[in-house]
Amino acid sequence: MDLSQKLPSYLTEKKNITRLILFTAAFALVFVNIYAPFGIRTFLRINPNWEKLGLMGFLSGNKERELIFMSSAIILTGVLVVVISRMIMYSKVKKGAQLSTLHYIQWVGVEILSMALFYTFYEYFFVPEPRPVLLAFRKSLLNTTLVLIIPYGLMWLYLSWRDKDKQLQALTQQPDPTTTNLMVPFKDDKGTLRISLKTNDLLYLQGSDNYVTIYYHTPNKPSKFLLRNTLKKLEDEFSEKSIVRCHRSYMVNIDKVKLVRKDKDGLILELDTTPPIEIPVSKTYMQDIMQAFGHL
Repeated sequence: MDLSQKLPSYLTEKKNITRLILFTAAFALVFVNIYAPFGIRTFLRINPNWEKLGLMGFLSGNKERELIFMSSAIILTGVLVVVISRMIMYSKVKKGAQLSTLHYIQWVGVEILSMALFYTFYEYFFVPEPRPVLLAFRKSLLNTTLVLIIPYGLMWLYLSWRDKDKQLQALTQQPDPTTTNLMVPFKDDKGTLRISLKTNDLLYLQGSDNYVTIYYHTPNKPSKFLLRNTLKKLEDEFSEKSIVRCHRSYMVNIDKVKLVRKDKDGLILELDTTPPIEIPVSKTYMQDIMQAFGHL
């Protein structure tokens, strides 16, 4: 696996982040409360003096049920670390940040460490007879790693399968090129259609914050249309078209590029216009552009 490769967009989509959080919370509840050796029954066996801890005054007759209730509350509180972390990730991606596979792995590592520290501090400050801090941290780190890595891995496999399945369905439909709609629809951030252009007329897109300027060809000169949306959302929508992200602020219609040249600042795409329009290519998207032209 190339760790420098751009992270698949489906991992940072809002609905998939929500799925990940819910699945992780459910998995953690089942894993910690039921599965040995971290299950609640094991906990009761190795803590025969649990009554002395007097946590919240809950323990009386049915210790197992009460411990499940308390541990579930603690687990769900710890999952807030994941919620906050993924909100930050979604916000950064929405603003145009590009994450690689390595960045994502490092991000998950910070989540594991943060949750382990949370549970260690909880035990140290709220449990009357806590274990030594280093021992508590090692146990928390082990449990947290398993609780997060397993659902994260399963969700990645599931989302990857869904993405591949969508691509396969699109290929097997085999549309008739003589009847295919060549219009490219552009919708705003609320999903309202604002303009449709023929693919052959579209030149490039330039993004700035929450707005995208669409540049297209007319008989006399290039024209433009201002759309309230982000390049990130449009990039996801046009992933199967010839419109490719080449820069944090630009997407370009590959079919309109007549020349690719390299200067001291990097790659430059020269469009087939009069006069020629130059679009920069940043290092982050250089591999994508090369693949689009079949050079890789």
